[in-house]
Amino acid sequence: MKAKELRELTSEQLTEKLNEFKSELFSLRFQLATGQLENTARIKFVKKDIAKVKTVLAERKLNEARA
Repeated sequence: MKAKELRELTSEQLTEKLNEFKSELFSLRFQLATGQLENTARIKFVKKDIAKVKTVLAERKLNEARA
């Protein structure tokens, strides 16, 4: 997902997305450990998506603190 798309979501939806991405990352790491993962690059993209979601949530928290 792009950061622009993430900024359009509510904080609750972002939290859900974060949980989904973390779950997917766990699954991908498990597949990697068992030798079943075909697309190892997917791990990198999921990590970046997690970072994007956390960044947007942090931005919102800072904006709330300023207001």
